Amino acid sequence: MSEETQENSETVRELIRQHYDTLTQTERKLAQSLLENYPASGLASITIVAENAGVSTPTVARMVQKLGFRGFPQFHEALRRELEAQLSGPIQKRELWASEAPESHLLNRFADAVMSNMRQTLRHVDTDGFEKAVSMLSQRDSHLFVVGGRITRALAEYAFTHMQAIRPGVTHMTSSAATWPHYVVDMKEGDVLLLFDIRRYETNLERLAELASSRGVQVILITDQWGSPISKIASPVFSCWGEIPSAWDSNIATIMFLEALIAGVQAEDWPQTRERFEQLDEIFDLTRLYRKFS
Repeated sequence: MSEETQENSETVRELIRQHYDTLTQTERKLAQSLLENYPASGLASITIVAENAGVSTPTVARMVQKLGFRGFPQFHEALRRELEAQLSGPIQKRELWASEAPESHLLNRFADAVMSNMRQTLRHVDTDGFEKAVSMLSQRDSHLFVVGGRITRALAEYAFTHMQAIRPGVTHMTSSAATWPHYVVDMKEGDVLLLFDIRRYETNLERLAELASSRGVQVILITDQWGSPISKIASPVFSCWGEIPSAWDSNIATIMFLEALIAGVQAEDWPQTRERFEQLDEIFDLTRLYRKFS
């Protein structure tokens, strides 16, 4: 595996998950140690990584080769690049893109990046996880809570607007963490929390996921290719690619995936959904909210 291939496709976390079934018992112990405090746990020397996991240094060397790396230095460098990407802000990202920008027009570069993000996102979607999420979001006897962060609150509102039309019992949590205890107190076992968290990951969202999970709430996470720390709490987890030639990340692939989820929930129990749509239309007619054409 070349450095370019690793950087532009799977993260180390994803490689570990893909190869997990091929690992020995000792290597799986190492893999778990790396994932528990990812990516920081893999950024030490090979000796310290081995000691922290309770395995030998040859075990570390063998496992990183199974993941497709030539050796531990390349593995270490891949993790370092991931951490740097996670922590980079708009200025750093803009400077990176400016230094690497090809001569073609911005619109073409932007379109290429977006199409690549959509392909990578679809490539990494676990279809069983997708069907599980659709089923969880469709359960009308459980309450659905939706929340996002500083940037992703727009995605959360978009999800809420559609889910509220499809099914009852949907709450859009405000973006203010100070109000969250008022929502958490009403959460009960079997409820679902649909949560959005992309870099820079928000510690208050992680704490919310922990609190909800402790109450028996099922957490669905939509994150980016690097993976929010909430990944260790949520199930299922979906990673959407978002790098573009800009100081900001793109949410186009995330919107695409979200709309696929919405379509799945809508189709899960169409007769009830259709009846709800018809009732909503009757109310809209009474309020004369929308213009009608004869």
